[in-house]
Parts: sequence; C-alpha cells; structure tokens
Amino acid sequence: MAGGLHLALTRATDDGCEAVQIFTKNSSTWKEPALDDAKILAFRKAAEAFGAAYIASHTSYLINLAAATEELREKSIESLANEVRRCSALGIPYAVLHPGAHLGDGEAVGISRVAASLDEVHRRTEGASAKILLENTAGQGTCIGHEWSHLRDILAAVKDGTRLAFCFDTQHAYAAGNDLATVEGYEKTFEKVEATIGLSRIVAFHLNDSKKALGSRVDRHENLGKGLLGEAVFRRLVQDARFVDVPAVLETAPAEGKFPYKDEVALLKSFRKA
Repeated sequence: MAGGLHLALTRATDDGCEAVQIFTKNSSTWKEPALDDAKILAFRKAAEAFGAAYIASHTSYLINLAAATEELREKSIESLANEVRRCSALGIPYAVLHPGAHLGDGEAVGISRVAASLDEVHRRTEGASAKILLENTAGQGTCIGHEWSHLRDILAAVKDGTRLAFCFDTQHAYAAGNDLATVEGYEKTFEKVEATIGLSRIVAFHLNDSKKALGSRVDRHENLGKGLLGEAVFRRLVQDARFVDVPAVLETAPAEGKFPYKDEVALLKSFRKA
C-alpha cells in the first residue's frame, strides 16, 4: 500500500495474484486516515482492472473486542466500525478480524464481550456493505478463537449473523492443535469445522506454513513448504473440491526483489494441475 492503496492491486497483479488482502491503514496505530474521493476513485478503478473475485482488508492488530476495560473496548469498537466504513467506501467486501483476548477474565466472558461489541459495530455501520470475517487464532495468551466452538458461540450470540463469516488460517489451526499435516488430521479438522460453524461459512483462507509445533498455541508463520506443516497440506487444500471457489491469500515473508510473492503464488497455482 506504500504510495497509495490502489498500488497494492498493481503489485498484486505483478505477482500473479487472483486474490489480495490489504491494510487500509497502519495496523499498529489507532490513527484513522481520511479517505477523500480521489483515493476512493483510484482504488475502485484499480480494483476493476484487477478483476479479482476477492479483495479483503485485515483489521488493526490493536483491536480487542474482548477487552476488560470499557475504554479499550470502545476504542476497538469504533476502530472496527471505521474499518467497515472504509471498506464499504472502497468497495472491499470483507474485513478480517482476530476476535480478541479476554486477558484473564475467562473464555465465556470474552466470547460474550466479543458478541456484544460486534452488535455495537453493526449498529454503528447499519447499511454498510462490508462484512466482518472472524479468523481462527492460534490461541496465544488469552486469545479467543483457537477452538471452533468459540467462533460458533460468537456467531450464535450476535443479533445479525448474516453480517459475519469466517476466514480459516492454516498456521493458526495447526498451532491450536489441528493436525492438518496428516491426511487423517486434515479430514478430522474439517469435520469439526462443519459440525460447529459449517464449511459454507468459510469464505476465505490464509495459507501459511508454521514455524511452531502442533498444539504450541504460538502464532508464527513460515513460507509454504518451509515449516512444520509442509507442502502437502497446501496441495490438498488447492485440490479440495469443497473449497474450489474459496479464495486464499498468503501471509508469509516476502522474497527480495521486485516480485516478492510471485514464486509462492505460482507454486500454489501449480498444485491445481498436480
């Protein structure tokens, strides 16, 4: 996004991408950028030229809808509402969100806070086109979302579940204890997902290998085939008929040079023919 949000789509095209995820703002600050008409128009034109079926944003890492203090929760709610507003203005259909951390107050309390916070975000953004995608987490610290039941319970508790869907992160799932690296573990994982949130509610994947072990509950991504998950799971996912129309993005370390993701994108595309 350096130099303008629309340039992210040009760079994605250069890398051979068919889907893209961006930040619409600096992910490590609370500052909310103003989007003037020129920036919106430039992005929408670039998106039309890109022609992808999937463009998403990733929300700020500071957002914590399960925060114990009302001050931080209010900041998080307004930041997420602003993200939904920005995405809607830009024509971005999805904003990916880590649910939050309960900070010692317990999972049930945290889940309740997340659901209530989402209801408030929805109230403040009534009529907005962008949906929030809840992402499964590795379960680091007191983060919610490493159990599929957490996501199920959040969805059940919100007033308008039609404005929510899910993004499946492979590294997070593995670190949370789902053994995607084996054929048996892969099938068991998606059986759990179907039994809790439903496979039809997964509208995006984050394809990341893992630096950390199965069940470690540590969020550390690795480039495809370079980590403990290995290349086979990504081949399996690309060829899985259940997900043939579900887009996926990389959250791996970029390579040096002009085309940082071209090789990994090409690798994933090659799995279609394998």
